[in-house]
Amino acid sequence: MVGTTAHATVVFMTSADASPAAARAIPSAASPVLDVVIPVYNEETDLAQCVRRLHAYLRDTVPYQYRITIADNASTDATLAIAHELAGEIAEVEVVHLDQKGRGRALNAVWSASDAQVLAYMDVDLSTDLAALLPLVAPLISGHSDLAIGSRLARGARVVRGPKREIISRCYNLILRGTLAVRFTDAQCGFKAIRADVAKQLLPLVEDTGWFFDTELLVLAQRAGLRTHEVPVDWIDDPNSSVNIVATATADLKGVARMTRAFARGTLPIREIRNQLGREPIGVSTPGVPPKLATQLVRFAVIGVGSTLAYLVLFLLLRVGMGAQVANLVALLLTAIANTAANRRFTFGVRGSSGAGRHQFEGLIVFGLGLALTSGSLALLHSGGEPGRFAELIVLVLANLAATVLRFLLFRNWVFRKNR
Repeated sequence: MVGTTAHATVVFMTSADASPAAARAIPSAASPVLDVVIPVYNEETDLAQCVRRLHAYLRDTVPYQYRITIADNASTDATLAIAHELAGEIAEVEVVHLDQKGRGRALNAVWSASDAQVLAYMDVDLSTDLAALLPLVAPLISGHSDLAIGSRLARGARVVRGPKREIISRCYNLILRGTLAVRFTDAQCGFKAIRADVAKQLLPLVEDTGWFFDTELLVLAQRAGLRTHEVPVDWIDDPNSSVNIVATATADLKGVARMTRAFARGTLPIREIRNQLGREPIGVSTPGVPPKLATQLVRFAVIGVGSTLAYLVLFLLLRVGMGAQVANLVALLLTAIANTAANRRFTFGVRGSSGAGRHQFEGLIVFGLGLALTSGSLALLHSGGEPGRFAELIVLVLANLAATVLRFLLFRNWVFRKNR
């Protein structure tokens, strides 16, 4: 169903199974340079003030034509009605309605049908300071970069949020670095942009329709040799966010596993995309002699100290809400993935994404031996009664020292051994 506002703004409603090209009619005015999409689901409280604030910023700051597209993901409250009111009030606002939920589904549909040169999106709560919008899209408009992301973890970013979300965000990015060998720093910040010609090539390959959409798009772009521009942002956490952290984290981990399998099987046409977009692969491994034993020991020790400190901090934070064994398992798993990735690159001089999945798998086997040592030590300690936290930390430090020696030997003589 297509309607037209008093300002000749086109408003769209699409079914979930409709072709993305049918999601947007051809606008009567000249095509905009920038299309900023705001995906929403039941955001009747924040939508109006968000759109008006964004429009005022674009009107006063952006020197080229722009559009604001509200992508309604099957809202059940007054969100869609408010969106239509805004489209009638502001000429640059359009509305797309989808019958199914999913941020990724909404972005894929709107971006696939947009006639703008640069496609962006941001969260409705505007947690990211809008001052980062021009630095985000400028490299794309100039043609210097292919994608751009706002990063809360890049140097220079200023972030206000609770320790729980901070730890989850950093752990997720460590997992991505360890499993998919990513080089970008923040996969989930709701502040991103992409050139339309690049989106046309990548979007058909993105399977996820939810929160993993961002990560999948970025990983595909990196594997295709595309340039991703990162902008450190000022970001303030929304305490009223409706995001289900557990469900989102579970879906993200499933997405990581799916992409790891796809790359291992070679089912994604990365080479074809690289050829079509005229890009050469970046970060290809350079053959060379691995570092000598003394250098390996020093680097391994430095990484080990950092991993142990990170492990202890994670254990203490997780111990507040869970048992000692579970806290030990989670803390050791997350730091083990990061430890394997760091040792792969810096200690043993292995670069590039080739073999990264196998190295992580074998690293998890080594992790299992470390888990047996630490868990066994904890079990032995608890068998004599309920010890204090200080005693737990002492036992864990000693067990980790033994596990560290074993890890180095297995890394050097098995996991990262040259010419296995």
